[in-house]
Amino acid sequence: MKFTLSWLKEHLDTDAPLAEIADKLTMIGLEVEKIENPAEKYAPFKVVEVISAVQHPNADRLRVCMVNTGEGKPLQIVCGAPNARGGMKAVLGLPGTYIPSKDITLKVGKIRDVESQGMLISGAEIEFNDDHSGIIEMPADAPVGVPFAEVLGLNDPIIEINLTPNRADCTAVSGIARDLGATGIGKYLERTPKPVKGTFPCPVNVTLDFGDTPSLCPGFALRLVRGVKNGPSPEWLQKRLTAIGLRPINALVDITNFMTYDRGRPLHVFDAKKVHGNLVVRRAKAGEELLALDGKTYKLDDSICVIADDKGVESLAGIMGGELSGCDENTTDVLIESALWEPINIAQTGRKLGINSDARYRFERGIDPNFMVPGLDLATQMVLDLCGGEPSESIVVGFTPPEDRPIDFPLSEVKRLAGLDVSLTEIKRILGNLGFFIAGNGPVVKVAVPSWRADVEGKADIVEEVVRIVGVDRVPLTPFERSDDQRKAVLTPIQNRTRKAKRALAARNLAEAVTWSFISKSDAQLFGGGQPELALANPIASDLSDMRPSLLPGLVAAIQRNADRGIPDAGLFEVGQIFKGDRPDDQFTAAAGLRHGLSRADGTGRHWANGNKAPDAFEAKADALAALAAAGAPMQALQIVPGGPAWLHPGRSGTIQIGPQNVLGHFGELHPRALEALKADGPIVGFEVILDRIPEPKAKATRAKPALELSAFQPVSRDFAFIVDKAVKAADLVRAAQNADKKLITAVTVFDVYEGKGIEPGKKSIALAVTIQPREKTMTDAEIDALAGKIVAEVGKRTNGVLRS
Repeated sequence: MKFTLSWLKEHLDTDAPLAEIADKLTMIGLEVEKIENPAEKYAPFKVVEVISAVQHPNADRLRVCMVNTGEGKPLQIVCGAPNARGGMKAVLGLPGTYIPSKDITLKVGKIRDVESQGMLISGAEIEFNDDHSGIIEMPADAPVGVPFAEVLGLNDPIIEINLTPNRADCTAVSGIARDLGATGIGKYLERTPKPVKGTFPCPVNVTLDFGDTPSLCPGFALRLVRGVKNGPSPEWLQKRLTAIGLRPINALVDITNFMTYDRGRPLHVFDAKKVHGNLVVRRAKAGEELLALDGKTYKLDDSICVIADDKGVESLAGIMGGELSGCDENTTDVLIESALWEPINIAQTGRKLGINSDARYRFERGIDPNFMVPGLDLATQMVLDLCGGEPSESIVVGFTPPEDRPIDFPLSEVKRLAGLDVSLTEIKRILGNLGFFIAGNGPVVKVAVPSWRADVEGKADIVEEVVRIVGVDRVPLTPFERSDDQRKAVLTPIQNRTRKAKRALAARNLAEAVTWSFISKSDAQLFGGGQPELALANPIASDLSDMRPSLLPGLVAAIQRNADRGIPDAGLFEVGQIFKGDRPDDQFTAAAGLRHGLSRADGTGRHWANGNKAPDAFEAKADALAALAAAGAPMQALQIVPGGPAWLHPGRSGTIQIGPQNVLGHFGELHPRALEALKADGPIVGFEVILDRIPEPKAKATRAKPALELSAFQPVSRDFAFIVDKAVKAADLVRAAQNADKKLITAVTVFDVYEGKGIEPGKKSIALAVTIQPREKTMTDAEIDALAGKIVAEVGKRTNGVLRS
């Protein structure tokens, strides 16, 4: 919303400086986006008199001008403008002046061997207007040496504010002035329009015809003014519109634009001689079209509200008028329309047709219904003042004044919700200046909401009005209560796990991706989904028909798109929702990642240091374990089981679990059949783990970490090699060795697995490295041997393994 300072002062009597007004606007919620002062912008460009303009000796289209700057001897300027001539007043830019449209700084130079000491300026060159056909011609009586902006009255600062959608009343300069007046920075000047008495009946009737459908027009007012003389609007009106970026067209159109910004009351004017018969407000019919004022033809349907005559559609209701019934210099009789429109329908029509007009901006937010008829009177009076003519009586159709909206307001609400002590006197002053009516002396008063404040619905809204005018800077600082009790966590466990898993995977040289939560039915079935209850009723595309049971199909598609575009070594991960059913308990948060080409944790792409080795299932395993460790999984309790679901290669995959009943996820190389179904080139390795299935850690008595316990004694390492059946898992041996003495044994790792010569068929050798950490004393050889015997016995008991000789 743009307006000038002088325009604001038409509605606000104030002597406050611009900076104070701007600060106050922001403080009351009308945030100032920008302030422009044309006088400062155009200050370097001054009025000069062209003494003479003679033909350039070396160029047909150039002239050599001598100009009087009012300061010393005349300057020589080379100019190519066709309107440059002796005796005219023009605008000069001296050396050192910046020209915005050309992005240059002027300097003394030679043009075709003739020195030029500056530049005579066109409007387009300094972004004053769009005219680049010639230099700016100033009035003959313009004083030489004075900034041209001052001569043209362009010393009026322009203020632009950012409005929230609920403040429809401040789409008008008068509404902004009312808010400022309530702060005490000035006095709001109430300018109630006087009724205009018609001298004859309006010859055009209006009908609201919506049949059995809801009416899209809560009210419609119309008046004919005959005998008008349309032409350019007066200078003050043109300047006001030009300042805010509107192009003056003619007096009738300029009046409607002025009313839109000045009072927030969009209107429309029809050339009465171009209207055929009476007007009807209705829904458009399928196939109807309208050539609008923007020169475009719009196809309409029955969801769009229009104003039509006996010939057809003449206007898009509340958005834009039609070209065929528009006013021009030949208009002598004019119909002025002031109506109310359904805000939601206006917004829908504007979006459907792609039209953003000033009228739509206001109507879709909701305008003051009680100003419909006064707005018509005010516009009529302006037409009479600027264009002459004779008004008819007004016609009002379908309008019912809105009911009063009284609110019982306890004065204590201001203290309760805002912490402010505001007296009843001050509350009455603030609300009264904002247009509210207050009755009663407390502790509960009745507050009547003005018709232009549709956003005020309850007690909290009234508190907000008081607080923003009093000033949010007066709201007292209230510290949070602190106690010795443990503070509750801000983030939920799954939020913490999500964030930590993302950091861990990003640290392993994977890039985060966000894919659709929908996949095709065939892909969903491939990954264990595709149930009827997970099919979308109204999918946005045929290949996005089902909720995803896994993150991997979307990541595979993203990996393939990268490969198709010349990025074969992509490594991607995603943390998001997967769906196993339609119940809340069937929705899980999963973390998944894929590697393709030469994407590895220690570097991506071909490089002599990594041997150009492609990632394998163990790389995916490391990714999965990194995500689980970061998310807080009990790593010592995890079990790695060979194999996985059907979409993984049976010999190059594994399952991560905490016992058979709690499977956390899978890792490995994707099965060639799965890649073929997904139309992707392999090999691709990856993983998927479900973060929701990580057990919650046991509650601790304190948030402090336990003291670090370091043993003063040297650890001892012993190696064991066991012969076991080929089906025995290495993890079973590790757990058996750990169970021999959980206090002394701190680590068990597998360092060798062997099958072949020297080992019986159906058997294998698994070698373990066991770390023994004494706590109380240095262990003797006998004690170490005794513990080693316990390890051998425990492994033999649990796995039937025997010590390899």
